[in-house]
Amino acid sequence: MKEQIIRFFKMWTLPLGMFAGVGVYLMFHYIPWLSPLKVLAKGANDYILPLMVFIQLFTTFCKVNPREMRICRWHIIMITVQLVCCLAVALPIHFFPDFSYNVVAQGALVCLIVPTGTAAAVIAGRLGGNETTLTTYTILSNLVAAVMIPAVFPLVEMQSAGSFGHQFLIILRRVFPLLITPFLAAWALREFLPKVHAAVVRLCGSLAFYLWGISLIIAIGLTLRSVVNSHFDPHVMWLLALSALVACAWQFGIGKLVGRRLGDYISCGQGFGQKNTILAIWVSYTYLTPVISVVPSCYIVWQNVVNSWQLWWKEKRDTKH
Repeated sequence: MKEQIIRFFKMWTLPLGMFAGVGVYLMFHYIPWLSPLKVLAKGANDYILPLMVFIQLFTTFCKVNPREMRICRWHIIMITVQLVCCLAVALPIHFFPDFSYNVVAQGALVCLIVPTGTAAAVIAGRLGGNETTLTTYTILSNLVAAVMIPAVFPLVEMQSAGSFGHQFLIILRRVFPLLITPFLAAWALREFLPKVHAAVVRLCGSLAFYLWGISLIIAIGLTLRSVVNSHFDPHVMWLLALSALVACAWQFGIGKLVGRRLGDYISCGQGFGQKNTILAIWVSYTYLTPVISVVPSCYIVWQNVVNSWQLWWKEKRDTKH
């Protein structure tokens, strides 16, 4: 019975988490005696979400032996493509700040710039891909994002006070430790406390899953609050959701195209297309306009649709053989 309940929650985590996030927001919005607790929403964005991102990255990196990491050709190509795509979106926003739909372009940029999701290697393994190369790419993409986010965001967020260098250092101070420290901590634990490291590895699979579910509830609640409080027209909201679909299709498509040419079709596609959407929601909410978090929230749905279709197709193909 217990295993059936766990299997049910794992299968339906996405819709349950999204409905729970909506429910939590509605409770705070319509129940007057919960109003004093609304201040917790800021704490959730400033402390709880970053902490959960940190723990999820830490538990993922604990599974990796840095000595076994090997950088492949497709790693370099996809990092280069990511950088080019981000600049292709960021520079027009910077030079044409009065464009009516800059907020939509910023939403797409967030989905392009954030690193690979921690669950990408698991999905790739189930699809028959190379988990080792994808896990290495996940670490590499986090290292790159730790520099790219502070370097690019000051170009597109012109409302903030201070020079480019000042804004770069402000964002770097928060993003760099969040993305890099988990890797360094996992490496140090492996080297100096191997027994503790082994215990973390045994627990990390289920822990990361439950933390992702809780993070999803918080992220959806924050996103819904930003939508309700925003001044944008409804059609802009639809365009934000559409930009998430375009970004998702583009990244999975380019990743699979490059991967097919370089002999790692599945891992390359998952590495470039499956994103750390909780991190994307946090950086949107923290450094850009909060309503932009609609885009990574929709990206959660689109990438899970792609993953579900891929898993269904593989199972159907395997049953024929």
